[in-house]
Amino acid sequence: MAAVACMAAASDPSERLADPGQEARAREIFKQVRCLVCQNESIDDSEADLARDLRVLVRDQVKQGRSDGEIRAFLTERYGEFVLLKPPFSAGNAVLWLTPLAVLLAGGGLMVSLLRRRRAAEAPPEALSVEEEARLKGLLKQVPGGE
Repeated sequence: MAAVACMAAASDPSERLADPGQEARAREIFKQVRCLVCQNESIDDSEADLARDLRVLVRDQVKQGRSDGEIRAFLTERYGEFVLLKPPFSAGNAVLWLTPLAVLLAGGGLMVSLLRRRRAAEAPPEALSVEEEARLKGLLKQVPGGE
């Protein structure tokens, strides 16, 4: 029932554009724009008053003949990149896009170093050379109670 109410809010007949092509374009843009109140829904799915206002704004922009890119640019300029559900990669949000990759690489590097350390600790000790054995026997003879 809630889904039907959401769809009814987004498709109020009084808000719709007369041209079906323009209305379809507006609806596609609605799906790409975040409701700033709900934050996890598009304005197409939201019942919030601000979402309704944004739908009216987008429809007005479509009616004026602006392109999809111009409408997204207008909304981004007015509300920031947060208004887009999938913001483009830019210097401003590079940290958000690259942090998961950095965490994966750091975790992989840590895992490799721990496995190498474990392998080195589990490796059998190297045998003493002939000179080292002779020196050890000599040292043990000097210690009381030694060999």
